[in-house]
Amino acid sequence: MDTTPQATRERDAAAPSPEAGPPPSAGAGSPEPRAGSRRRGTGAGGPLGFIVDPALEAQRRRDLRQMRLVATGLLVLAAIVYVLTRGHDDGFLGFVNAGAEASMVGACADWFAVTAIFRHPLGLPIPHTALIPRKKEMIGRSLEEFVSENFMREDIIRERVLDAEPTRRAAEWALAPGHAKRLVDEVATVTVHALHRIPDEDVRAVIEQAVLPRLAQEPVSSLAGGLLDQVVRDEAHVGLVDLALDEIRVWLVDNEDLFESLITQRAPAWVPDAINDIVARKIHVEALKWLADIRNDPRHDVRQALDKLLIDLADDLQHDPATQAKAERLKERVLSHPQVSDTAMSLWGSLRSVVVAALEDEGGPVRVRAVQEVTALAERLLTDEALRDRIDARICDATIYAIDRYGTELTRIISDTVDRWDGKETAERVELQVGRDLQFIRINGTLVGGLIGMLIHAISILLPS
Repeated sequence: MDTTPQATRERDAAAPSPEAGPPPSAGAGSPEPRAGSRRRGTGAGGPLGFIVDPALEAQRRRDLRQMRLVATGLLVLAAIVYVLTRGHDDGFLGFVNAGAEASMVGACADWFAVTAIFRHPLGLPIPHTALIPRKKEMIGRSLEEFVSENFMREDIIRERVLDAEPTRRAAEWALAPGHAKRLVDEVATVTVHALHRIPDEDVRAVIEQAVLPRLAQEPVSSLAGGLLDQVVRDEAHVGLVDLALDEIRVWLVDNEDLFESLITQRAPAWVPDAINDIVARKIHVEALKWLADIRNDPRHDVRQALDKLLIDLADDLQHDPATQAKAERLKERVLSHPQVSDTAMSLWGSLRSVVVAALEDEGGPVRVRAVQEVTALAERLLTDEALRDRIDARICDATIYAIDRYGTELTRIISDTVDRWDGKETAERVELQVGRDLQFIRINGTLVGGLIGMLIHAISILLPS
């Protein structure tokens, strides 16, 4: 197949234009193209998946054509000089004739070598020619092995990552004016967009199909007992107890009549109403005083009794089978209630609204604090060499892990992509990429061949007959 630029242009001219629509024979009964099939492109998408820039491709074709003309012109010049100096074996013209003859030999040999890479010279099926069309699968596998052996090695990756000093560069970039804010703005924008793109149906499905069944299967009594024990020992529950006492006191103050009415209703019928009122008021006052004593005394007996009760409950949740069984039954009843998923969705909606509102406020405290934290972290990274080294080491480990786990799939893209290419189109595309430089082989062969020819002629003169 002739793949010279002239022949390529003729084939391109004969190909139907994309604006011309389908050929006349393409009717309703014509088969649809197979999914994944490729066709020759005329725009940004080239043949068989090649990415083609029309302007750049045209420039490459012009450059290749010019260099071919130069190489071929030297061959023609050598042939003319050889013809004109034929028969002159002595003197200066003898050297010229020998050099021209050797130039033709070198030019033809190098033309054959360059052409054999991409196609059969003169269309003849000579062995070991048209290497790219015939050996493209092998070339793809060789490229895959080359990349894998020379770029996917742990020592090379670790050396390159450490030499790049990614942590230091990231810190310097973050400290440049405006970069920290830009980073925070980008992260906030992406996060807000991602939160808006999460459908509520998917969140509900995750809660109902993954979270709640998992919680129902997982025993939580021991975990809850351990958590409760730690909370009590750290006195993290004191604030909650104080809040409960304050709320009870507020209720007693606001509902004095209701409280006294409840007390008098429980009094014996034979007690006079005046006595009941006095007793009820006294109980109300004593209840307020009792709550105040508990609230103001961290070591009050009631508090200590409550602490003991919670610690015993925590111990039973961890070690008492009966208590554990009760806790599990309570958990199952709670999780099976239809309101649980609705409550979880309400919490999710509220959380998303709060986060989105905070992130969308450019002058809000969240973004301002984030910029401050990014700047502080960058400053620390620049001053703390040991921390930079640890982070760079972690980056190396993560990169090596990713390469070890997915490196084969990454390098396999090379051979898989080359396998899908058409051999002839591949040769044409590669020739456009490197053909101009390969023409220098022909030029050098012509010039060097001529010099060697004159050198051999000189030696033949000097040697005795």
